[in-house]
Amino acid sequence: GLVLGIYSSEKDEGAAQFTSAGDAFDRLVSGKLRELLSLCGPPLKKGKTRIFHGLHQDFPSVVVVGLGKKNAGVNDQENWNEGKENIRAAVAVGCRQIQDLEIPCVEVDPCGDAQAAAEGAVLGLHEYSELKQKKKPVVTPQLHGRAESEAWQKGVIYAEGQNLARYLMEAPANYITPIKFAEHIEQKLRSFSNVKVHIRPESWIRTQQMGAFLSVAKGSAEPPVFLEIHYLGGANTNDSPLVFVGKGVTFDSGGISLKPSSGMDAMRADMGGAATVCSAIVTAAALNLPLNIIGLAPLCENMPSGTANKPGDVVRAKNGKTIQVDNTDAEGRLLLADALCYAHNFNARAIVNAATLTGAMDVALGSAATGVFTNSSWLWTHLYEASILTGDRVWRMPLFEHYTKQVTDCPLADLSNIGKYSRAGGACTAAAFLKEFVTASHWAHLDIAGVMSNKDEVPYLRKGMAGRPTRTLVEFAARLSQDSND
Repeated sequence: GLVLGIYSSEKDEGAAQFTSAGDAFDRLVSGKLRELLSLCGPPLKKGKTRIFHGLHQDFPSVVVVGLGKKNAGVNDQENWNEGKENIRAAVAVGCRQIQDLEIPCVEVDPCGDAQAAAEGAVLGLHEYSELKQKKKPVVTPQLHGRAESEAWQKGVIYAEGQNLARYLMEAPANYITPIKFAEHIEQKLRSFSNVKVHIRPESWIRTQQMGAFLSVAKGSAEPPVFLEIHYLGGANTNDSPLVFVGKGVTFDSGGISLKPSSGMDAMRADMGGAATVCSAIVTAAALNLPLNIIGLAPLCENMPSGTANKPGDVVRAKNGKTIQVDNTDAEGRLLLADALCYAHNFNARAIVNAATLTGAMDVALGSAATGVFTNSSWLWTHLYEASILTGDRVWRMPLFEHYTKQVTDCPLADLSNIGKYSRAGGACTAAAFLKEFVTASHWAHLDIAGVMSNKDEVPYLRKGMAGRPTRTLVEFAARLSQDSND
């Protein structure tokens, strides 16, 4: 099969314009493609397709997809590169139509941006069907023509990174336990000589005095694991690393503060923070990015057993601060508190943590963007500019002292794990809580609860766990590596 792009006319009644690959194919078939398109009715709108059969022996089926306006670029209102997003969405639709025809291979028009086209193809075709006997036919996308092959391959690697996060988040919690998560990442990194993976057992966690993390884990029969990854891609292995920290709750029942049963199955993806940061490091290694990255993922389950945290219990974090656990379903911040303390051991250039932390984040932004809380405008600028390119957007949220007071005004301990006004500003009080465990001058907390899953909002992702914002983290790391080399 073949997927070709076509631009919308600048004027409604004007003739549509092929990409250079579309023009070349039309010449190959003596103008028949253009002729057939003109007979099919009005010009193709953005994201719409037409399928033609029998035009050429090498491509029995050709899907033409609408790319929208040719000169679409960065849209300041939308905070993304609209041209790139149009290509991703159009290519994904075209590739799925080839898949529906059960054609095993599809060549994809680079559409003027081969990286975006590759991302659309590889992300658009991905579906978690590991446990089904009946699966959709496997379709292998490849670049049409020889130009832009390096950009195409880069796009494939970016998309495969996000697909790894999607796979980990979608898999059932009895398949991705803390130890199985760690082993899966270790296996993905095994072939890279400049990567070391440490799977730290419960005994090590105890020696590190990570009392907050252990308090969450003790409610489950599954032992906790602290996954530590060292990617040494920098010219000097002693250069200050970028440190990624990811919340790794492989199943979150809420503990004693039990969640409602409706929708609880989705809490298999409560390790989305760990999935995205670990997948970003796998991608950075595949791209051979010239910087050092350390990944930290505290992994456990949050279950309501007789040994679980009880509301009102007080636990002690690694830095000595005591925490009153007023709600056992606000457990992610307990894991991250200890992991963030540990992250300060590495003289980091920047510490970035990701977590499906609060339902309040979903209420605030929905699935449009990841909420970012940061003490560094430098760090924010890099994350924001990366997100414009990837289309996986971020939005800055406040870290006011106003919210800090709501978690430090606590009757029994230094901090409460929920704000004293309960639901008010829940994402902001959670971020304020984490800030109490950070002394680094460049730190960002990404609350990814709202972007955890996809229904139909992102057209190049199928319904299910989204793996967002893996590509933004990779692009951010790539920009940081360029900074250090300039």
